[in-house]
Amino acid sequence: MAIHELTGTTGATTDSEAAVAREPIGLRRRIAAYVALTKPRIIELLLITTLPTMILAAQGIPSVWLLLGTLLGGAMSAGSANVFNCYLDRDIDRLMRRTKNRPLVTGEVTERETLVLAWVLGVLSTALLWVVGNPLTAALSVAAILLYVVLYTMILKRRTDQNIIWGGIAGCMPVLIGWAAVTNTVSWEPLILFLVIFLWTPAHYWPLSVKYVEDYDKADVPMLSVTMGEGSVALQSVIYAWATVVASLLLIPVAPMGWIYTAAAVLGGAWFIVEAHALYANVVRGNGRAKPMRVFHLSITYLTIVFLAVGIDPLVHLPLAG
Repeated sequence: MAIHELTGTTGATTDSEAAVAREPIGLRRRIAAYVALTKPRIIELLLITTLPTMILAAQGIPSVWLLLGTLLGGAMSAGSANVFNCYLDRDIDRLMRRTKNRPLVTGEVTERETLVLAWVLGVLSTALLWVVGNPLTAALSVAAILLYVVLYTMILKRRTDQNIIWGGIAGCMPVLIGWAAVTNTVSWEPLILFLVIFLWTPAHYWPLSVKYVEDYDKADVPMLSVTMGEGSVALQSVIYAWATVVASLLLIPVAPMGWIYTAAAVLGGAWFIVEAHALYANVVRGNGRAKPMRVFHLSITYLTIVFLAVGIDPLVHLPLAG
């Protein structure tokens, strides 16, 4: 069965899209379109979690070759998954305001070019991570691509409002990849960081889905904001914010971590929890002051702070005891 059959699309383009596709596109615009397909902002966040994890694994700065090769390979792997996602979701991307200007929708790139780019990035990233790292690192990268493309995009996204929870596993994989690149193993430390990102993802993404609830409803994508409403999103954000912070504290005795990480996890976590509670309180009161996007943006800042501390703590280790 063809992929477009699995996603409920025919691969046909509208007349306007075909017209755009026939227009000559300059090299700079074409390169920009290819880059846009990889969703660079998502890749940035994934790299923010990979680099500190590698520093923690090495208890210092890894070799430049290993560091740059792993980051480049990880970026290419994530880019591959994102390009496949753009291909598979091209039908609903046409319906949503947030995605209607993606290059595959506008016709700046063709479906064939999109698939070629996705496969090339996937193959090259696997080869690079194998060479600079080890087979385990490469295998984890392939698993991340499959989790995002198959589990999330093809199976869960259009079927259940729990799509973000389990589909978010792919976004947790960079910490395992970074750790494996340095140690050729997977141990408790990266598994705890995996858990942090896993629990953080719903609290991060569901508030965004409130802003685009009409888009998801129109595209028939059962995000929690569509199926249960803003109140459920706010409540779940509180629950997952608490769970994320608790998980982050588990790293302190296991790694073990010093004062820098401890302070970041506790203070940043308290800020995250307070804002999640504020969102829930304002939604319950119905006073019009609920700002789900505030929690969305704050969650990115929170995760950045925690992982910066993960990377800095081993370099300037201030032990909690002695």
